[in-house]
Amino acid sequence: MQHSIVFLDRSTLEANVRAPSFPHTYKEYDVTAPEQIVERLKGATIAITNKVPLREATLAALPDLKLIAVAATGTDVIDKAFAKSRGIVVSNIRNYAFNTVPEHVFALAFALRRNIVAYVEDVRAGRWQECDQFCFFDHPIRDMRGSTLGIVGYGALGKSVAKIAEAFGMKTLAYDAFPQPGLVDFETVIRESDVITLHAPLTPETKNMIGARELGMMKPTALLINTGRGGLVDEQALADALTKGKIGGAGFDVLTVEPPKQGNVLLDLKLPNLIVTPHVAWASREAMQILSDQLIDNVEAFAAGKPQNVVES
Repeated sequence: MQHSIVFLDRSTLEANVRAPSFPHTYKEYDVTAPEQIVERLKGATIAITNKVPLREATLAALPDLKLIAVAATGTDVIDKAFAKSRGIVVSNIRNYAFNTVPEHVFALAFALRRNIVAYVEDVRAGRWQECDQFCFFDHPIRDMRGSTLGIVGYGALGKSVAKIAEAFGMKTLAYDAFPQPGLVDFETVIRESDVITLHAPLTPETKNMIGARELGMMKPTALLINTGRGGLVDEQALADALTKGKIGGAGFDVLTVEPPKQGNVLLDLKLPNLIVTPHVAWASREAMQILSDQLIDNVEAFAAGKPQNVVES
């Protein structure tokens, strides 16, 4: 059969997307609003989406759809149970961000550990020019070497982060919901780490896994880094902890609602020990090309009758 492929949000992927090697028609849209989904996917057998949601009501109106190829690792935008009931295969992207996300984790951690933002703001405000010596020490600077890194979620990304931490001379503590040799319990990570980095998937069990209780257990100098999912952290609790100086700082690449068109409590804070980046930890040029190539690999494998990277639930 000749497949009809529609990419609903092409603008989310800044990479070359090669043409699949089988007979097909192809159409792409930079962005797709919810009310446009059914119209644009009418007659399509393969839908490619990154963040455009495909829920039960939408899928029920698309009888020709056979594959949903998600251009990301997370598949929470898809009603997977309903897709399965309709015989629609769901595939995702795996192990593509093994360099870019860990590098972003350490970019945030180093900026906070060394108070880079605070010093940059002071220099821009003319503080350095007013000094009577060659520098000033208004903000504490701490080495990464010798500190303890806590990793919550010890999959491929967590392990990549641990490898870099070892090169920096850090001690690592790791927790994962699935037992593995050498791991510790969640509370040990929270209590003993100088830097905590989150790499767990967002599920009903992990939603707000870091809340007021966990923030209160952290060292007062500890940093919280989140490049996973915004919903892993209670954002109001984090805002309170930062405002009251209960933790040392936070570096977030993700928020609960993205983009934060209605605002967000973290964006209201003007603190030098809080860094928020716009969900770009995954988005190095190299990583996006790996993602794009794997995306089409998934589509070609499905067309060949050998689906890969299939998401079951």
